[in-house]
Amino acid sequence: MDKDSQVYKIRHSLAHVLADAVLELYPHAKCGSGPATEEGFFYGFDFSGGETPGEDDLKTIEKKMRHLLKQSVVPEQETITTEEALERFKESPYKVEILKEKGEKNNNEISVYTVGKFSDPCSGPHVAATKEINKKAFRLERIAGAYWKGDEKNPMLTRIYGLAFEDAEGLAEYDKMQKEAKERDHRKIGKELDLFTFSDLVGSGLPLFTPKGTLLRNLVVDKIYSIQEKYGYERVWIPHIAKKDLYKKSGHWEKFGEELFKVKGKTDVEFVMKPMNCPHHTQIYASKPRSYKDLPIRYTEATTNYRDEQPGELLGLSRVRSLTQDDGHVFCTMEQVENEVQNIIDVIRSFYTSLGMFNDETYWVSLSVRDQKLQDEYLGESSVWDTAENILEEVAKKENLNYKRIEGEAAFYGPKLDFMFKDAIGREWQLGTVQLDLNMPGRFGLEYTDKDGTKKTPVMIHRAIAGSLERFLSVIIEHFAGNFPLWLSPEQIRVIPVADTHTEYATQVFNELKAIGIRATMDDSSESMGKKIRVAKTDKLPYFVVVGDKEVEAKNVTLESRNGDSKQISLSELGNHLLAEIETKTI
Repeated sequence: MDKDSQVYKIRHSLAHVLADAVLELYPHAKCGSGPATEEGFFYGFDFSGGETPGEDDLKTIEKKMRHLLKQSVVPEQETITTEEALERFKESPYKVEILKEKGEKNNNEISVYTVGKFSDPCSGPHVAATKEINKKAFRLERIAGAYWKGDEKNPMLTRIYGLAFEDAEGLAEYDKMQKEAKERDHRKIGKELDLFTFSDLVGSGLPLFTPKGTLLRNLVVDKIYSIQEKYGYERVWIPHIAKKDLYKKSGHWEKFGEELFKVKGKTDVEFVMKPMNCPHHTQIYASKPRSYKDLPIRYTEATTNYRDEQPGELLGLSRVRSLTQDDGHVFCTMEQVENEVQNIIDVIRSFYTSLGMFNDETYWVSLSVRDQKLQDEYLGESSVWDTAENILEEVAKKENLNYKRIEGEAAFYGPKLDFMFKDAIGREWQLGTVQLDLNMPGRFGLEYTDKDGTKKTPVMIHRAIAGSLERFLSVIIEHFAGNFPLWLSPEQIRVIPVADTHTEYATQVFNELKAIGIRATMDDSSESMGKKIRVAKTDKLPYFVVVGDKEVEAKNVTLESRNGDSKQISLSELGNHLLAEIETKTI
């Protein structure tokens, strides 16, 4: 979210107004932190010294917020030293913790905003005055528990969440979207279409894919492989565990910490279930000497990683413990980076075009660069970062990408291009990504011999087209509401004979469709014709064909589509029609 936008200022300011209201009603509360979010705002409180509000109290808190807004308060900002801030907020342990961290980064200067009676260490921005906030465009939504800083070793705080928009219409549109999202919920549709399931015996966050769901996964991966094949990617395979030494050397041991699944065998060697694939791929590169003539080297695979997510954060396929990545890594020279990034963009463009999602209205690209003020938080020389960031921006321009330069969003090891896509109801998702890694090749001592005989370190490019396959499927199931385009549908067409006397010809139709590669099924059950058709529609099939007396006599079929179209068509026309739709990726 753009921090200079009016909606951000409204949401940020409302978080402060919420804190002010809560402290008036619950003076014993201690404040954690309260940022703006993509839909509104929240603030975290520690109510351990007295009464804790519940859902029934939200209306009272909201009423107090509206009373404060009527006063049209002007947020006041001041800059003080860390020592002064620590003295002012000494009764708030969470603020003290934040201040100590901020003081180290901000040259001992702390920005403090006061809204009403509430003061908070905060860098803004806020609305000029609270009268700018439309009182009909926000509401408090829910209460939930969350560990301080997301760490279960820390105290559990109570978060109060609110929704906020610039106007009442924005709030109404959000409510409409939420209602639609409920109908499109991938967990609901996944069960209805028999795509995946979960088992208490297997464990939460560990999805099991049915034959149809597995076919859906494979169709996505195969499509990506087929698109990128011409760019020279070679498939590799790696094991699902590795010694912890691998992740200590890569830096992930420290970064992921408690998210790592640890495995103990018969010896004292400690293993880890792999949380990502890049360290393994470096070892394939390092397995033999490399020359500049070998570069670029491009590895790819679709493989499952494992991360021990918090149980409360698991959500269907959106957040899982076993996530499958359509992963790829390129090892190349700095001079080759531009061309390799362009190739990856071509793959992303082609793949998302096949889903009808790559157009100016439905995507944009975040050129994620470092925060220049916090250079120490990024690995590598500033001059190398300058080169890498300039290359990505130059490619974004050449490719006419709809991009924005976003500071502070780079990975700690390098800048990246994050592809953001809107789904059918306007929600935004980060899916494809291209990341330049200026760190890992050096950590692993990767080298190639250059033209002049000197040893040099290659650049590593991380790329994912779908990203986490499970999360991608959750997005795409909801985007299409289960009505997948023909090329992606596990079942593309169903042949339905009206009666037993039509089964012989229906079987001929079925066999001819299978022979040309169409994923066809036949419903020759004893159910009524009406029920067979209802089931075909409930299964969200792109097409089904009906075979009755007229069709047998004319040696054709009645083709029905899920949008209600119906027409008589010959067998040859039927096959050509389906193949053409698959080839042109018609949505």
